[in-house]
Amino acid sequence: MKLNKQNKHLSVEPSGWYWLLYIIPALLIYIIFMAYPLLDSLRLSFYTGSNSSNREFIGFLNFKKLFTDETLSVRYKGAFSHTIIFFLINMVFQNGLGILFAVIITTRTMKAKSFYQTVIFIPTTFAVLVTGYLWKLLLNPIWAGDTLSKIGLGFLARPWLGTKSTALVVVSLISCWQWMGIPTMMFIAALKNIPKDCLEVASIEGATAWQTFTKIKVPLIKPVIGMVTILTFVNNFNAFDIIFATETVNGAPNYATDLLGTFFYRIGIAGEHPIAIADPGLGAAVATITFIVLLLGVIPMLRYTSGDN
Repeated sequence: MKLNKQNKHLSVEPSGWYWLLYIIPALLIYIIFMAYPLLDSLRLSFYTGSNSSNREFIGFLNFKKLFTDETLSVRYKGAFSHTIIFFLINMVFQNGLGILFAVIITTRTMKAKSFYQTVIFIPTTFAVLVTGYLWKLLLNPIWAGDTLSKIGLGFLARPWLGTKSTALVVVSLISCWQWMGIPTMMFIAALKNIPKDCLEVASIEGATAWQTFTKIKVPLIKPVIGMVTILTFVNNFNAFDIIFATETVNGAPNYATDLLGTFFYRIGIAGEHPIAIADPGLGAAVATITFIVLLLGVIPMLRYTSGDN
């Protein structure tokens, strides 16, 4: 407690360690629901056994098994490569179209902006299971074939989700369609915060729309682009629900859409067919490697797009 001579009244100024009191609730929530599960998962990756009663310490054998087991390594490498493809498709189409739509909507001459924002964002409000079911119907050649033929699009009546060469791409595009609204709204908000003076100067200097976009808009919204990239990276490497909704947890057809999320579910939670006995230790090893990959990917992205460069 101090006496403020100018205002002639007593004032209380917190000092010392009192500031800790303000972060203790958030710190406890973080430790209980984030830090402890993460550390326990790291610990579990060094054990084998389906439950705590028969769990045995085996060191790095779970990690070795993922890369050397004749069957398991093929499934894991396939799921990892499919996840990378899934992420790249989302980056190009979801975020690419998101920033394109944001630029179009924020132009001065654009009319009915609220309507188009709503149309783009509506799919985001759908439950993933609903989205998956609707697209399974639309892409089913038996159910939609007659309708497509009547409007001259009969060539599109193909088993897109049942063909190995197209299933992963189609599922990725369904994911792009559903979640495109989020990056679009983020880019719109960022573009609206660009000082109008910068854009007016560029217009006076005779800059083209492309030059204004690449030389002014993109550098000024770089932190938002970085955040959207990081969110896409993290979410796609943990993707599970869209595969579950459109295909199966086995990544049908013939593991063509198997991602790290579905692979982890089969190994660590449900158990791999035909034995169907879960191995939490092996599943924890998958989660640990995924966490390391995310960490190695997020840190450079965050540094590059932080806005300080």
